[in-house]
Amino acid sequence: MNGVVSQDYAAFLDAKGQLDGNFGFDPIEIPSFLKDFQASLVTWAIQKGRAALFEDCGMGKTVQMLVWADNVNRHTNRPVLILTPLAVSHQTAREARKFGIDASLSLDGVVKPGINITNYERLHYFDPTDFAGVVCDESSILKSFDGTRKSEITTFMRKTKYRLLLTATAAPNEYIEMGTSSEALGYLGYMDMLSRFFKNNQNNSINPLVYRQRGRSFKVLDEGAKWVFKGHAEEPFWRWVCSWARAIRKPSDLGFDDTEFALPPLTENHHLIRSEALPDGMLFSMPAIGLAEQRAERKRTITDRCEFASSLVANTGRSASVWCQLNEEGDLLEKMISDAIQVSGRDDDETKEKKFLDFIDGNARVLIIKPRIGAWGLNFQHCAHMVTFASHSFEQYYQSVRRFWRFGQVNPVTVDVVASEGEKQILENLQRKAQSADVMFARLVDHMNDALNVERRRNFTKQMETPKWL
Repeated sequence: MNGVVSQDYAAFLDAKGQLDGNFGFDPIEIPSFLKDFQASLVTWAIQKGRAALFEDCGMGKTVQMLVWADNVNRHTNRPVLILTPLAVSHQTAREARKFGIDASLSLDGVVKPGINITNYERLHYFDPTDFAGVVCDESSILKSFDGTRKSEITTFMRKTKYRLLLTATAAPNEYIEMGTSSEALGYLGYMDMLSRFFKNNQNNSINPLVYRQRGRSFKVLDEGAKWVFKGHAEEPFWRWVCSWARAIRKPSDLGFDDTEFALPPLTENHHLIRSEALPDGMLFSMPAIGLAEQRAERKRTITDRCEFASSLVANTGRSASVWCQLNEEGDLLEKMISDAIQVSGRDDDETKEKKFLDFIDGNARVLIIKPRIGAWGLNFQHCAHMVTFASHSFEQYYQSVRRFWRFGQVNPVTVDVVASEGEKQILENLQRKAQSADVMFARLVDHMNDALNVERRRNFTKQMETPKWL
């Protein structure tokens, strides 16, 4: 009993920490047109095999995923599928041609050699067994789909060997969403992640809602519950996340130079509109309290708000975009702005794509759209002015702004936020969320960098000897 046994202590920690190894391969080619930080991220993602890249808007995620897909195609000699939001597929195909990467649009299920690009809405045309790898561009958009569509995408991904997720994380305080990404990549499932690292503020873990994971049913907490880290679980959580993901806002987050990634000035103007039509029985407008009153206030002031919003973009001769929340707002704005086009839920996918491309190509001066339709993935760098109505969703606001204010934009960007006097609290809530998200994203990057430092220290090769009794 006095002897000792040799053990690879790093492997022991891996087994305890759920830090899975690599499932990829060494890159076949990392093109010289990639920036240094992009080359580093793509190399890591290829070697990982199943990875997520959480990068801020304009960091070049499109070219990174094209290079990743090209390497998988060359390594396996099998097709790779890239999934994008509506109209983004055309942008991706343009980027592929720009960099000399062989990629084809496939909107009808026909699988072509090399890289195939399609929209999430057309996924049902494809068979996952036809592909060696799959890429989900703007993967945070999965939250906008219903449960059936989201499950379809996750199931499709799980049937391919190589997988890549890319998105900008606008709401980094929603840590539990990491579970959705992890599950799609084949690591810890959503419920497994919650049970391992989190507890909820109701001191329980079940209620009548049911969540299905890999054919099994789980009861989950209602949406009102707040999940928080278990004691001493935060560092292990970030070590686990950084084993399959990287998150950066700018190249210096990974130790690279930021010189080429300086954003132009952003000016945010907040406009409080006084409506001529007062609420029934009121001598003056009062702040709307609660969602019901806020919905009523939004409908009551629709004409005043739309008139003011249209005045900001009409007859300027410059490209602009107006973001709305209601169908009535979009229809009214379209009537008020003579040279505007509206992309609405009534349009079929082909019509939406055509209108997006008309705006991008300069054939339409003003675009009217809802955030849930066009706030993800599209590149509107040709435009530097947007108008939006106040809402509680910071993520939609953030993504809308970043269609214009992104690395590569050469002009100062102006954002006009329009709200009625009764919506003042909505505007204040949006500002609070913006400040909180900026702090939380900084914390996310710091936590991941700390976890990466721990990971680097942990990746030693020396064989450790431990007492036999241990």
